[in-house]
Amino acid sequence: MSCPLCSGTGWKVADGAAGRVTRCDCWRDAMVSRLIGAARIPGRYQHCTLSTFVTYENEGLLKTVRACRTFADEFPRVDKGLVLIGPPGVGKSHLAVAVLKQTILTRGARGIFYDVRELLKLIRSTYNPVVRTAEMEILQPVMDADLLVLDDIGAEKTSEWVEETLNLIVNTRYNERRPTIFTSNFEEKDDRTDPDSLLVRVGFRMHSRLYEMCEFLEYDGADFRHAPPNPGSDDLLNLWKLQRRPGRLPAATGRQAKAQLRDGKAELKWSGGRAGTS
Repeated sequence: MSCPLCSGTGWKVADGAAGRVTRCDCWRDAMVSRLIGAARIPGRYQHCTLSTFVTYENEGLLKTVRACRTFADEFPRVDKGLVLIGPPGVGKSHLAVAVLKQTILTRGARGIFYDVRELLKLIRSTYNPVVRTAEMEILQPVMDADLLVLDDIGAEKTSEWVEETLNLIVNTRYNERRPTIFTSNFEEKDDRTDPDSLLVRVGFRMHSRLYEMCEFLEYDGADFRHAPPNPGSDDLLNLWKLQRRPGRLPAATGRQAKAQLRDGKAELKWSGGRAGTS
């Protein structure tokens, strides 16, 4: 059934302008639908929007959400992309996808989402050192997208080929002034040799480039995956207070809840007695 306003032409008479036409709403809706479909947003993130992201009293998280809203509102007039850093489950991918979707819906941007490991696997499956046509068919849309989301950077196994491929993507987008949003579970650390730091995981060259082209936003928070269904602000705040970061001990029992080696065996001390007793 054709559109009653444009009869399927995609053009309608402009309001208050006899003889002038403008794009019909049906054409715009169809275009946005095609762009959303081409963005490769995984099914688990299809619902993600900035308005559905639940916030709570968490300065780092609130700062990150504000920055994401500003980026989406000002796109494409943005000077830098974003690097969202935090532990698993704090909503980094939700925010990245929400910004991507808003730029598509409000700006008609050509956007694309990739988990870094999935992207590298896809490129590797087509890799041919002699004929690179198939490889470039995958790389070109990634490098040319108006907005690219690279999810979980640093999680990939490092190698010379991985470093070369990612640097090609990042440098091309940097040179063409095309913004990129990155997410990562790997933190910035004072120890520049720490194998679990973002610097070591992505390499010195890419790390330097990321600082040139992106605003770094690092935050902690409640793990949404451990939250009850449809959690509210209070639920998430309480969960965040209860949770502890990996490798850190709860503040209340930190001095007593630690393993001590005695006679070659680890004995765990708790404020309420020896572990395993009631």
